[in-house]
Amino acid sequence: MAKIGIIGGSGLDDPDLLKEADILEVDTPYGKPSSPLSIGKIAGVDVIILARHGKKHQFSPTQVNNRANISALKHQGATHILATTACGSLREEIGRGDFVLVDQFIDFTRHRKITFHDSFENEATHTPMAEPFDRGLRTVLNDVALELGLKAHNQGTVVTIEGPRFSTKAESKMFRIWGADVINMSTAPEAILANEAEIPYAAIAMSTDYDCWKEDEEPVSWNEILTVFNQNADKVIQLLIGVIPKIQ
Repeated sequence: MAKIGIIGGSGLDDPDLLKEADILEVDTPYGKPSSPLSIGKIAGVDVIILARHGKKHQFSPTQVNNRANISALKHQGATHILATTACGSLREEIGRGDFVLVDQFIDFTRHRKITFHDSFENEATHTPMAEPFDRGLRTVLNDVALELGLKAHNQGTVVTIEGPRFSTKAESKMFRIWGADVINMSTAPEAILANEAEIPYAAIAMSTDYDCWKEDEEPVSWNEILTVFNQNADKVIQLLIGVIPKIQ
């Protein structure tokens, strides 16, 4: 039976959605995760919901204890992980409110713990990362998005920057040249660690802005991100609720 870990998940721990709900405080060998775990059922499926930045969004992107987050989900028996994230669009065709079911990432972070394997004392461990996002999960997400009439791009490359500052114009233009389609502050090393933990992982990236490469647009602001994300939050919830029962 599937047990779905959801990272992000704003609004999904609503009592009307999360049945048989319980709150679980946990610890891990890597410290405490970003938030207590909300455990219950959605559409009859066991789910574990974790707030990436904390319940009060108190952790900056660099402060997020990604190792503890993934470790906590694995310890609780998560068989799959679905992550939600806001992102900036680096492509004209990816508009505000669009979903991107990313299939590749570029890690441009500098100050984060990026592996569970700090030491090779017992053995060398190098995790394959050619396909970091699970193809099966991405297929189900795309199929449900189409059923719901949501505008979703079924592939794309996300570049993750350190934050909390936004890009300079030079950086934004460079990321476009590199082949990145969207930009955020959260996917790396979260995706890396999920792969190390051998948990199938997929990310739903919602475009909220055009970063700062687009000369005919105002540069991204935090208020703009919040506005677009809040306008489309129900669509994220609809997508997850539709996908969860179809994961095997």
